[in-house]
Amino acid sequence: MKIAIASGKGGTGKTTLSTNLSAYLAEKHKVVLVDLDVEEPNSGLFLKADLHYSEDKYKMIPEWNSTACTLCGNCQMVCNYHAVLRIMDDIMVFPELCHSCYACSELCPTNSLPMVAKKMGELKHFKTSNFDFIESRLVIGEEQAVPLIKQTQTYVDSKFSDDVIKIFDSPPGTSCPVIEATKDADFIILITEPTPFGFNDLKLAIETMKELKKEFAIVINRHGIGNDDVNNYCIENNIPIIAKIPNDKEIAKLYSKGELLYDKIPEVRIQLGSICSYILDIKEKI
Repeated sequence: MKIAIASGKGGTGKTTLSTNLSAYLAEKHKVVLVDLDVEEPNSGLFLKADLHYSEDKYKMIPEWNSTACTLCGNCQMVCNYHAVLRIMDDIMVFPELCHSCYACSELCPTNSLPMVAKKMGELKHFKTSNFDFIESRLVIGEEQAVPLIKQTQTYVDSKFSDDVIKIFDSPPGTSCPVIEATKDADFIILITEPTPFGFNDLKLAIETMKELKKEFAIVINRHGIGNDDVNNYCIENNIPIIAKIPNDKEIAKLYSKGELLYDKIPEVRIQLGSICSYILDIKEKI
């Protein structure tokens, strides 16, 4: 089963829920936690883990060979992303814009744009005492997260069988990285906070999941602050709320120390139990 934990905005508690839910589930099940927020992965800050494997990840970028080039401009015409431009007597390639579609290279009549590998990030596979943890991180300055997210998911699928519960800590928002991180998930947990900002961005996330035709449920974090807009909206639209994690000063203290919560805060453990019961029921139906 693949479970993606997402939200409409940053700072709602995706990583807190991902790490604690993984550790809780790992007490009885085989679990792998995957941090797909490749621009700023931080699940590892809360886990005591040993490095098991690492590898650089690459994407393919065209490299101009001027020797045979006739400056026909075909490469510029076929590139939908403006990553290849003819400027006077030169062909300029902008790697940050390239989507590795191979169009310019394959359709070049003189084979003057061979594709070459360019490092875009690094994947690391860790092992904790209870479960596996994988994170990928973009190199500084790399523009596109989607290719690295896709390669990370491919690695997970190749290393772990279907009986392993896979939890994906997704990027925030509703843009392309979130779509890539959630499109193959069996179930989505949308975590939010009961504030006007949280409510606004939750509605965007809900519409995104509906567009993807994904089954999802809501977890309210920092329950007790803000107002009842999130709760009322979910009731009115028959959207299940499967847990409410309280706004607790002790939780904030533990979080700031990089510690897990489920084994120290009884209420958090109760709420995780509620989430697990819900998703395991779904797992039986898959």
